[in-house]
Amino acid sequence: MKNKYFQFVLCMGSYMFGGTVATLMSVYLPVAVPELIGAAGEPATEARLSEVSAYIGAAFLYGWVVGGLLFGVVSDRIGRMKALIFVTGLYGVATLLTAFASTWQLVVMSRFVTGMGVGGVLLVSTVYLSEVWPERTRPIALGILAVAFPLGIVGSGGLNVFFAEWRQAFWLGSIPILIALAMIGSLVESAAWESTRTDKRALSPNLLDSGHRPNLITGIVVFGSVLIGLWGIFSWLPTWIQSLLDAHQTGQQERGFIMMLLGLGGIAGGMLSGFLVKVMGNRNTLLVTFSGCLLVCLLLFLTNRQFNTLIYLETALLSLFFGLSQGTLSSFIPRLFPTLIRATATGLCFNVGRFFTATAVFFVGALVSTLGGLGNALLFFSLAFFVALVATYLSRDATSYGIS
Repeated sequence: MKNKYFQFVLCMGSYMFGGTVATLMSVYLPVAVPELIGAAGEPATEARLSEVSAYIGAAFLYGWVVGGLLFGVVSDRIGRMKALIFVTGLYGVATLLTAFASTWQLVVMSRFVTGMGVGGVLLVSTVYLSEVWPERTRPIALGILAVAFPLGIVGSGGLNVFFAEWRQAFWLGSIPILIALAMIGSLVESAAWESTRTDKRALSPNLLDSGHRPNLITGIVVFGSVLIGLWGIFSWLPTWIQSLLDAHQTGQQERGFIMMLLGLGGIAGGMLSGFLVKVMGNRNTLLVTFSGCLLVCLLLFLTNRQFNTLIYLETALLSLFFGLSQGTLSSFIPRLFPTLIRATATGLCFNVGRFFTATAVFFVGALVSTLGGLGNALLFFSLAFFVALVATYLSRDATSYGIS
């Protein structure tokens, strides 16, 4: 019998390096974009730097949307195992190609494909483990899986500290490729998915049945709101930190440490989430989590106009609540849907919000101008946690199908 713990390690590795490559470009934007613009002979004005940075950030998030939606359907059709192997290899290859991109347009393209792979990994690995892992310890396992993403963020911060040259950091893409190769022959298909292979019902009508619609709306609004707040802040926090520093400071270490704290706090939150869910239940845990996210965002972006060491503590606290939300939602969302449509429906919940997030990130330059600074723009993103809080409070009637 194949070792289930080794399978878990492979899933967690894929999930973790997805977190690294997802945030790797965010932490290198202040150095990568000027180099790419300069190589094209364009003037490196502040407006142009913000514009190209927004293109790169939005491309990744749009790719994440496409991958999360597409590979949810693919996973329901061809199986969790095959889909997971493919998306892991996909984001690895695209990340490796980023290191060789000679223009910012090629970086945009490679980041879009990377986003597709990462979006697929986070969805399919969550659904896969939710079906193959024993029910008794499933919330804890999914909470630990959610820890892998912020652990990967720590990795992106660490790479920034040790590698000033951004192209060297993107050689990291070779590791997910090796993980995908290790998955071949090591993973086993979900028995729950196997049992649906003879079911001839079409997926789309089932997904839109009135019985599933309330859960679908709940999942989309709650998870989508969290993503808007989380990624709006994650994508631009290093740049905000840079804006608080004196002109003569490079910010390399400050940006790197901030990303590492975002990851470490997320790890702690993810580890705690499974235990809190067992004690408090999904809904109450989410209510506490979203309240914490909102309050800490108000503290961080309203009280800091120059860089100081207190920002490190506030960032760590914010990332703790981020981690709690991701671990809890990884357990909560898949339980809302039966096996036949689970990956497709979970993919919708995980990714509809990313479309709006990517659009908001794309126009972040306009938001900064309109709201009077990057800090105010990030504060605006934090209002998404209030939406998630209200939607969770109103979700009393959400039905859990369980996972067999």
